[in-house]
Amino acid sequence: MLEIFLKTLPFFMLIGVGYGAAATKFFSEEASAAVTRFVFYFALSAMLLRFSANLSFSEVFDPHFMGVYLWATGLVYLIVSGISMWRGVPIEEAAVEAQCAVIGNIGFLGIPMLGLLLGERAVGYIMMMLAVDLLVFGSLIVILITGSREGRISWRIFRTVGRGLVTNPMLVAIFLGFSWSALDWPIPGPVNEFLALLGAAATPGALFAIGASLASKSAERLSVAVWLSFGKLVLHPAAIALAALVIWPVEPYAAAVMIASAALPTAGNIFIIAQHYGVAPQRVSATILVSTAASIATVSLVIAWVSGYAGIG
Repeated sequence: MLEIFLKTLPFFMLIGVGYGAAATKFFSEEASAAVTRFVFYFALSAMLLRFSANLSFSEVFDPHFMGVYLWATGLVYLIVSGISMWRGVPIEEAAVEAQCAVIGNIGFLGIPMLGLLLGERAVGYIMMMLAVDLLVFGSLIVILITGSREGRISWRIFRTVGRGLVTNPMLVAIFLGFSWSALDWPIPGPVNEFLALLGAAATPGALFAIGASLASKSAERLSVAVWLSFGKLVLHPAAIALAALVIWPVEPYAAAVMIASAALPTAGNIFIIAQHYGVAPQRVSATILVSTAASIATVSLVIAWVSGYAGIG
């Protein structure tokens, strides 16, 4: 456990550097946003494209794996949204709370950290989960918020969802990589080196960007934030473990990657959505802050467990 904690600690230390740079105003909000845009549109997308295009198609597209992840994540989504509505929370707020409990930072944190700790093979599985998150749950939150406000589901909502999907650089990179992999063509040497060089900036850039974004987060509504953080750090990986190990087993390494990914803290892009629609942004902000702080300990525990289970090390 101590060995795994020491391996994960440098990742969180780099997050801390980003936090310190933004909290002390050495990096302005505009500078922090520029780093995030660079990682999102260039470095991380290059990393995803290179990994997915260089893997065999069976390694980047496994319907059974994606189905198990979707079922378990959907179960937690229903539980959390049901409890939210039982508390008297409107549908649009319940959708945001459920999103906090199931969508982890697998893009900015999972790919760089788990790719190093569990091996590069993990990236193919992470990309499948990222595709499910973006296509299914990224669409669902927009549909629920917009539909609840308009009182109906209209074609305009689906146009908004479609536009958001086709302009998401990570999803576009995964789709292009999947397509190239399916053709079984080698990437030309200079192109592969270019993607490797640009993608190498993704790990430090993404972690720094996470920390910088946390500096602007507040810790209001702590009771709800603690509950949603519990949902993300405990309920979600527990449901994934139940599905991947017991109900519809997947091979040990794939299960280890899926469980470790589910144990990651709440993704920062949920705050962007909440702020854009004006739905509980402070609640989301507090959840991101609490879940990220708590994950310093919980992620190490989960990775230590799944590494032992899958024989990684």
